[in-house]
Amino acid sequence: MTLPLNGVRVLDLSRMLAGDYGAMIMGDMGAEIIKIEDPDEGDPLRKMPPHFLACESAYFLSINRNKKSMVLNLTKPEGQEVFYQLVKKSDVVFDNFRPGILKKLGADYETLCRHNPRIIACSISSYGDTGPYKDMPGFDLVIQALSGAMSITGEPGRDPVRMGIPMGDLAGSMFAAYAISAALYGREKTGRGSRIDLSMLDCLVSLLTYVGQYWFAGGGLPQHAGSGHASVVPYRAYKTKDGFITIAIFVEKFWGKLCEVVGRPELADDARYASTAMRLKNRTEVDMMLEERFASDTTEAWIKKLYKAGIPAAPVNTIDQVFANPQIQARNMQIEINHPKCGKYPMIGNPIKIDNEPDCLAVPPPLLGQHTEEILTQILEYTKTNIEQLKKEGII
Repeated sequence: MTLPLNGVRVLDLSRMLAGDYGAMIMGDMGAEIIKIEDPDEGDPLRKMPPHFLACESAYFLSINRNKKSMVLNLTKPEGQEVFYQLVKKSDVVFDNFRPGILKKLGADYETLCRHNPRIIACSISSYGDTGPYKDMPGFDLVIQALSGAMSITGEPGRDPVRMGIPMGDLAGSMFAAYAISAALYGREKTGRGSRIDLSMLDCLVSLLTYVGQYWFAGGGLPQHAGSGHASVVPYRAYKTKDGFITIAIFVEKFWGKLCEVVGRPELADDARYASTAMRLKNRTEVDMMLEERFASDTTEAWIKKLYKAGIPAAPVNTIDQVFANPQIQARNMQIEINHPKCGKYPMIGNPIKIDNEPDCLAVPPPLLGQHTEEILTQILEYTKTNIEQLKKEGII
């Protein structure tokens, strides 16, 4: 296999979603991920309720495939020495600790560079290494609130709500995988390592894109838009007889087709609705007409008509419907993992498809410390006597 990150070794000190998901992305792309965990309890997500498979947390299982687990006590000098030996033989050190924690663990960039000048160190934290908030704790909900994302999420006139998926955490993870990949490429050109300082808040703010630019342009403060769009009509969810359907008329050519499908062909040439700009001015009338029409039949019936006409539309799927969808199945977005404790179970697949390569290596999430001895013997060439001594001292 020649996946893009084959041959790259990552020492993963991260905990929780913001780090775990980013490391899994790199593992899916072929990197060797060595997840370094505390010998006593490991990653806190191993105990995250409410769902468990054979005592393994479903939350942990969802974001830790294609990794090895090594237990190592980094609070002791002996553990740090083992870590430094691994640093010398690795490409990346990845963490999501608050600034200052790495210094206490002896894993700050300056220390790492003394052991391996080519090392790439990537830190994800809530607010980054600078600024007045740098020492404050933060989780996804807090980041969504501070970033402005919550101020535009939810129905008009209602309380703000968090996005249903943890985009603060996930944005940090995805930017980390991207930044590390770029840094690895840069190192091939320069021979030098680098340090990457990622703020979850920065990452989510960057995803505001046009919403932020509208404010810069003097367009006023964006408000809750529900499933709607500030620039396009119709572009939202509508209730049917038995569910909800979304319509996205982002390109003008689809408006006339939609008018035909809903039985109002005369509206295609009506001056009040003939352009996106005019429909924005008459948003209420457009929405009322479509609400009335879509309520007259079932989601399935409307989807058949809309798809036949080539109109961008979709039902609002529940999670079970997502994984029963033929498009999701065709793209292998549900895979099967064979875990040593849990047996076979389904898991979300890898969205990155590369010609002539497997979609996902699909190595099951590791048991706590499962690969400790393998790593010590195969990478560091420790003897059994060395390993037993480290166990006796509580280092592994």
